[in-house]
Amino acid sequence: MTYYPSKSSKKLNFLGLLILLIGFSQLSVAQIPKQYLDISVSPDKVDWVYQVGEKVEFIVSVTQSGRPVDVENVRYFVKEEKMSPIQEGPLELKEGKATISASGMKTPGFLRCEVFATIDGKEYRGLGTAAFEPEKIQPTVKMPADFEAFWNAGKADLAKIPLESKMMHMPERSTDAVDVYHVNFRNVGNSRVYGVLTVPKGGEKYPAILQVPGAGIRPYAGDLNKAAKGAIVLQIGIHGIPIDMPQEVYTNLAAGALSGYPMFNIQDKGTYYYKRVYLGCIRAVDFLVSLPQYDGENLAVQGGSQGGALSIVTAALDSRVKYLVALYPALSDMTGYLNGRAGGWPHIFTGNNLNYYNFPEAIETISYYDVVNFARILKTPGFYSWGFNDDTCPPTSYYSAYNQINAPKEVFVIPETGHWTYPEQGVKTDNWLFEKLQK
Repeated sequence: MTYYPSKSSKKLNFLGLLILLIGFSQLSVAQIPKQYLDISVSPDKVDWVYQVGEKVEFIVSVTQSGRPVDVENVRYFVKEEKMSPIQEGPLELKEGKATISASGMKTPGFLRCEVFATIDGKEYRGLGTAAFEPEKIQPTVKMPADFEAFWNAGKADLAKIPLESKMMHMPERSTDAVDVYHVNFRNVGNSRVYGVLTVPKGGEKYPAILQVPGAGIRPYAGDLNKAAKGAIVLQIGIHGIPIDMPQEVYTNLAAGALSGYPMFNIQDKGTYYYKRVYLGCIRAVDFLVSLPQYDGENLAVQGGSQGGALSIVTAALDSRVKYLVALYPALSDMTGYLNGRAGGWPHIFTGNNLNYYNFPEAIETISYYDVVNFARILKTPGFYSWGFNDDTCPPTSYYSAYNQINAPKEVFVIPETGHWTYPEQGVKTDNWLFEKLQK
């Protein structure tokens, strides 16, 4: 089931956004970054969705403080997302407006128009993306014959490792309603998973939520808001390092030892970086179900970007997960670039990366970790949300995964959003999640 906002609901409050490159598991609220020069690019259909072969007109408006201004060097590109331009040139504005006509796509996918304009010596960018029968996009990544056997073996190895969990109560961070703990527990290879646990006070049994992170290396603070609403919440990091160190440590790791981690050991599916990560998410479920406060039945996983990928992966591998929330999942149809179209983050097979990773062993490894193949076996009901203007995780990539899901699913689309969400999406997501968990 797909939900598109009505015209009235598209007049959303622009006071905040959830910055989700770091995932829905670590929410930050900030103002939507408006540019000094506002360049609006919008397909002419209200929902931005077209039939294959249908022409599209992109409506362009260039303003400052709501009024047209003199700008220089206005130019545009029309292209399939992440591909080379198929139409480009200078653009003449009349009272700050212009229309760009483009031929429709011949196959399902996304056609993007980017407009650039210069004022006071600085160039600004606006974009709009038309969808062509996105529900028909099919993946390029192949399903290995032994995909489920590979992961069953990994889970069996994990099950032999004792949990050995450790919990440190944080009274200075706890509230009258919520207890906060720093926790860690064993994972494969004698590594550990670190996280923040928030537990409602009251001595009752509660549903549980595992929050999995977006890409990057950072500390975590826990989710006291959802705990106060009546759910145990475990927010984890994926790198096997404590999550309460000074920011300088994470900054140095991101620039040094963990720089480029999504490509580590890509030549070997058995030692690829994400194997420990995916199994670590299952181990996090082990920890949650071991808690005496857990109600024993209602457990969800939630994340955005890399976290959206981990949500689908965890739910597909672990039947104890009853519900999932995934926002613009990364790691989806990563081989798209090898087939002449956009692939998912971390864009392994494009640009300079292509020179290093386009070899058979890497392509084979990716097939065991691509979200598409977990979507193919997924049985867990899920809620999904995204937009069409995503530069980080191209919509083609996550529709490649979404279209393979046969489990109950709902998607809430706000086309103009990119790799971020409006607060209203967060409200709708939480309402769906708690309605399911507290039945």
